[in-house]
Amino acid sequence: MLAVFSSGNGEIEIIDVPVPKINENEILLKVKATSICGTDIKIKKFGHFKNPQGNKIILGHEVAGIIEEVGPKIKAFKKGMRVSIAPNIGCGQSYYCISGNTNYCENYQAIGISMNGSFAEYMKIPSEYIVQGNVIQIPDNVTFEEASLVEPLSTVVCAAEAVSISPPDVVLIIGAGPMGILHLMMARLRGAGKIIVSEISLARREQAKTFGADVIVNPLEENLKEIVFKESNSKGADVIITAAPSKKAQEESLELISRRGRINFFGGLPKGQDVISINSNIIHYKNVILTGTTGQSLAQYRKAMDIASSKKLDLSKLITERFELKQAEEAFKKAVLETTLKVIFKFT
Repeated sequence: MLAVFSSGNGEIEIIDVPVPKINENEILLKVKATSICGTDIKIKKFGHFKNPQGNKIILGHEVAGIIEEVGPKIKAFKKGMRVSIAPNIGCGQSYYCISGNTNYCENYQAIGISMNGSFAEYMKIPSEYIVQGNVIQIPDNVTFEEASLVEPLSTVVCAAEAVSISPPDVVLIIGAGPMGILHLMMARLRGAGKIIVSEISLARREQAKTFGADVIVNPLEENLKEIVFKESNSKGADVIITAAPSKKAQEESLELISRRGRINFFGGLPKGQDVISINSNIIHYKNVILTGTTGQSLAQYRKAMDIASSKKLDLSKLITERFELKQAEEAFKKAVLETTLKVIFKFT
């Protein structure tokens, strides 16, 4: 089978390797759709702290497919079932695992990050994923491509719940890349009264327009603070989501938030640029809630699958390009362009 490997040296290799062998407690998945995430791009370039030795692994963690083979001790799943995989597993013993928040387990592992992932024709699903409930059946009305986008959607569910978006909130989203657009879609679904998008890229501002942002701002040429306060009747944004890896955006968000507003630092900052300066008195006197989120709980992953099945969000609109695995080099080049939202690897 073909698989896309990286050791975090800036390169990828497309290699023909044997189909994985499974044991009695594992599942073999025939991959039908898997999408490139910003994390895949970062791992390709910089590696990941969960793989400190820089071992060569198969990338990919946004995945959907058909069960090809089931270990004899697996009873809950059968050959031919359509499933997607929540990519992170915890140790199963920590406080966070026991409370249902495996994404915060200090000893978490993840497909495509610390072990082989989904950029392959077949993928082995380890027993821990089955035991912990990470294998989720895909509803009949959800396509494989849509199901592969449930993982990024679930991280947006996590953030939206953290800041409790609800009517008639004025929501400011900073950054209109693939995740910023998902945040826009989620804010609309949750009943935001007005959605403002701040984005320096013309191409991405056009994307935000296509997806229905109420107000779109180029902060390099316009005064974002003036616009936010004008559009919010002089009170500031009720919710701000920084969906870009921008130190400046995080720092300035406090100047744009309303009293009793909620801020979510969604986009992580590059190493070496991850220390910011903020006025803590704003948090104190305005009673601001400042949060950060990463990944998703299993409940949030399942909630995202339910949203996909409801068809209240059209995840297929996020797909910009489709490639075969043998075109992985071209796919990664396309994935970093400002005109691109999601790139999907397709399979027959």
